Amino acid sequence: MPIPAPEDDLEYLEQVLAKTRQTVRGLRAAQAAIMDVTARAASKDGLVEASANGSGEVIGLRIDPRALRLGEAELGRQVTAVLQEAQQDAVRQAQEIASRAMADAPEMPPPLDESFVRSRVEQVARDLL
Repeated sequence: MPIPAPEDDLEYLEQVLAKTRQTVRGLRAAQAAIMDVTARAASKDGLVEASANGSGEVIGLRIDPRALRLGEAELGRQVTAVLQEAQQDAVRQAQEIASRAMADAPEMPPPLDESFVRSRVEQVARDLL
Protein backbone atom coordinates (compact mmCIF):
# COMPACT_ATOMS: atom_id res chain seq x y z
CA MET A 1 0.00 0.00 0.00
CA PRO A 2 1.93 3.06 -1.22
CA ILE A 3 1.81 6.37 0.60
CA PRO A 4 -0.98 8.40 -0.98
CA ALA A 5 -0.96 11.72 -2.69
CA PRO A 6 -2.29 14.48 -0.42
CA GLU A 7 -5.70 14.47 -2.10
CA ASP A 8 -6.05 10.75 -1.29
CA ASP A 9 -5.19 10.99 2.43
CA LEU A 10 -8.75 10.41 3.62
CA GLU A 11 -9.21 7.32 1.44
CA TYR A 12 -5.81 6.02 2.55
CA LEU A 13 -6.66 6.42 6.23
CA GLU A 14 -10.02 4.73 5.70
CA GLN A 15 -8.23 1.78 4.09
CA VAL A 16 -5.76 1.61 6.97
CA LEU A 17 -8.63 1.69 9.46
CA ALA A 18 -10.51 -1.05 7.59
CA LYS A 19 -7.40 -3.27 7.51
CA THR A 20 -6.76 -2.61 11.19
CA ARG A 21 -10.32 -3.59 12.09
CA GLN A 22 -10.06 -6.74 9.97
CA THR A 23 -6.79 -7.68 11.67
CA VAL A 24 -8.18 -7.07 15.15
CA ARG A 25 -11.27 -9.17 14.37
CA GLY A 26 -9.05 -12.01 13.16
CA LEU A 27 -6.80 -11.81 16.21
CA ARG A 28 -9.77 -11.76 18.58
CA ALA A 29 -11.22 -14.81 16.83
CA ALA A 30 -7.85 -16.55 17.14
CA GLN A 31 -7.67 -15.65 20.82
CA ALA A 32 -11.13 -17.14 21.38
CA ALA A 33 -10.15 -20.27 19.46
CA ILE A 34 -7.01 -20.64 21.56
CA MET A 35 -9.10 -20.33 24.72
CA ASP A 36 -11.25 -23.21 23.43
CA VAL A 37 -8.27 -25.52 22.89
CA THR A 38 -8.28 -28.64 25.01
CA ALA A 39 -5.57 -31.18 24.33
CA ARG A 40 -5.75 -34.63 25.83
CA ALA A 41 -3.17 -37.36 26.26
CA ALA A 42 -3.22 -40.82 27.79
CA SER A 43 -0.72 -43.48 28.71
CA LYS A 44 -0.57 -46.52 26.45
CA ASP A 45 -2.49 -48.59 28.96
CA GLY A 46 -5.07 -45.81 29.46
CA LEU A 47 -4.53 -45.68 33.22
CA VAL A 48 -3.25 -42.10 33.22
CA GLU A 49 -4.98 -39.28 31.32
CA ALA A 50 -4.32 -35.55 31.27
CA SER A 51 -5.68 -32.47 29.53
CA ALA A 52 -4.27 -28.99 28.97
CA ASN A 53 -5.70 -25.73 27.69
CA GLY A 54 -4.45 -23.45 24.91
CA SER A 55 -1.99 -21.81 27.30
CA GLY A 56 -0.46 -25.17 28.04
CA GLU A 57 -1.85 -25.20 31.57
CA VAL A 58 -2.89 -28.57 32.96
CA ILE A 59 -6.65 -28.56 33.42
CA GLY A 60 -7.21 -32.20 34.22
CA LEU A 61 -5.48 -35.32 35.43
CA ARG A 62 -7.07 -38.71 35.92
CA ILE A 63 -5.26 -41.65 37.42
CA ASP A 64 -7.06 -44.96 37.40
CA PRO A 65 -6.67 -46.63 40.81
CA ARG A 66 -5.16 -49.65 39.04
CA ALA A 67 -2.20 -47.42 38.09
CA LEU A 68 -1.09 -47.46 41.72
CA ARG A 69 0.09 -51.03 41.14
CA LEU A 70 2.74 -49.70 38.75
CA GLY A 71 4.95 -48.53 41.58
CA GLU A 72 5.97 -45.02 42.47
CA ALA A 73 8.72 -44.55 39.87
CA GLU A 74 6.77 -45.95 36.91
CA LEU A 75 3.63 -44.05 37.87
CA GLY A 76 5.67 -40.87 38.14
CA ARG A 77 7.16 -41.40 34.67
CA GLN A 78 3.74 -42.05 33.14
CA VAL A 79 2.15 -39.03 34.80
CA THR A 80 5.02 -36.80 33.71
CA ALA A 81 4.96 -38.11 30.14
CA VAL A 82 1.20 -37.75 29.79
CA LEU A 83 1.20 -34.22 31.27
CA GLN A 84 3.99 -33.14 28.91
CA GLU A 85 2.27 -34.66 25.89
CA ALA A 86 -1.00 -32.86 26.67
CA GLN A 87 0.78 -29.56 27.26
CA GLN A 88 2.89 -29.82 24.11
CA ASP A 89 -0.15 -30.68 22.00
CA ALA A 90 -2.10 -27.75 23.45
CA VAL A 91 0.74 -25.34 22.73
CA ARG A 92 1.12 -26.76 19.20
CA GLN A 93 -2.60 -26.26 18.52
CA ALA A 94 -2.46 -22.71 19.87
CA GLN A 95 0.57 -21.92 17.71
CA GLU A 96 -1.20 -23.26 14.62
CA ILE A 97 -4.21 -21.03 15.35
CA ALA A 98 -1.97 -18.00 15.87
CA SER A 99 0.01 -18.73 12.70
CA ARG A 100 -3.17 -19.00 10.63
CA ALA A 101 -4.43 -15.73 12.09
CA MET A 102 -1.19 -13.95 11.22
CA ALA A 103 -1.18 -15.44 7.70
CA ASP A 104 -4.77 -14.30 7.16
CA ALA A 105 -4.11 -10.77 8.43
CA PRO A 106 -3.91 -8.19 5.67
CA GLU A 107 -0.58 -6.54 5.01
CA MET A 108 -0.44 -3.32 6.95
CA PRO A 109 1.06 -0.20 5.41
CA PRO A 110 4.25 1.25 6.82
CA PRO A 111 3.66 3.64 9.72
CA LEU A 112 3.41 7.29 8.85
CA ASP A 113 6.26 9.09 10.59
CA GLU A 114 6.84 12.73 11.47
CA SER A 115 8.35 13.46 8.05
CA PHE A 116 5.07 12.42 6.40
CA VAL A 117 3.05 14.65 8.73
CA ARG A 118 5.53 17.52 8.30
CA SER A 119 5.33 17.26 4.50
CA ARG A 120 1.53 17.36 4.67
CA VAL A 121 1.55 20.44 6.94
CA GLU A 122 4.05 22.15 4.65
CA GLN A 123 1.88 21.27 1.63
CA VAL A 124 -1.19 22.80 3.28
CA ALA A 125 0.82 25.91 4.15
CA ARG A 126 2.02 26.22 0.54
CA ASP A 127 -1.53 25.76 -0.73
CA LEU A 128 -2.75 28.57 1.50
CA LEU A 129 -0.23 31.04 0.07
